[in-house]
Amino acid sequence: MALRLLLDSADPAAWAEWLPSGLFHGVTTNPTLLRRAGQPCRLDHLAALTERALALGAREVHLQAWVGIGAGPGSAAGQAPGAQAPEAQAERYLACGRALAALAPRRVWVKLPITRAGALAARQLLEEAIPITFTACYEPAQVLLAAALGADYIAPYLGRIGDLGRDGHAELAAMQRCVAGIGSPLRLLVASLRQPQDLARLAAEGLDTFTISPAIAAGLFASTATTAAAEQFERDALGG
Repeated sequence: MALRLLLDSADPAAWAEWLPSGLFHGVTTNPTLLRRAGQPCRLDHLAALTERALALGAREVHLQAWVGIGAGPGSAAGQAPGAQAPEAQAERYLACGRALAALAPRRVWVKLPITRAGALAARQLLEEAIPITFTACYEPAQVLLAAALGADYIAPYLGRIGDLGRDGHAELAAMQRCVAGIGSPLRLLVASLRQPQDLARLAAEGLDTFTISPAIAAGLFASTATTAAAEQFERDALGG
């Protein structure tokens, strides 16, 4: 499979800066990124954001489903996920996933956590030909669950795995070996990268799909040696 980069941002200004570059296949968002960007996590607003991302050239928009969609304060649907049975959570994820997918059919990938509830909802959405990206992956065995269900992507959190005191690079390499070993088309959408060097290190292990922040994207162009060489070319051209 060819290298695939997605921009991990809910900021339309960052999309306008980076999507026209041609580097990015699409964008990934979630409620946390929306909050940080000052964007409301509402279906009508996500519709406008999706339209904007597609107009800027995104081929895929990955939107995180949430169980409290349409819920008011104090309602059962607005409870924390852990307070609901998996089947009840799955029904809420399913309703949200369908609504998100309808914003741009076959251009929106519904993001679901790789939990029991997320898997239950994903099974139904996949039967309806709605593409799925599993999120919050921390364990190699979770990759097998995503492959068994037929998801297109699963997003392991490199930096957060490292925060737990584990070797994130080694564990993601093991995940990739699992995918290759079973011959699955599942893509590991590596998330939570902390530095540009992470991409090259993981690519050497066969990983080819990454979602990166605008800061990481800028860092890929931050080689002082390259800048110095380019400036020397200009000086030599003027001097010739």
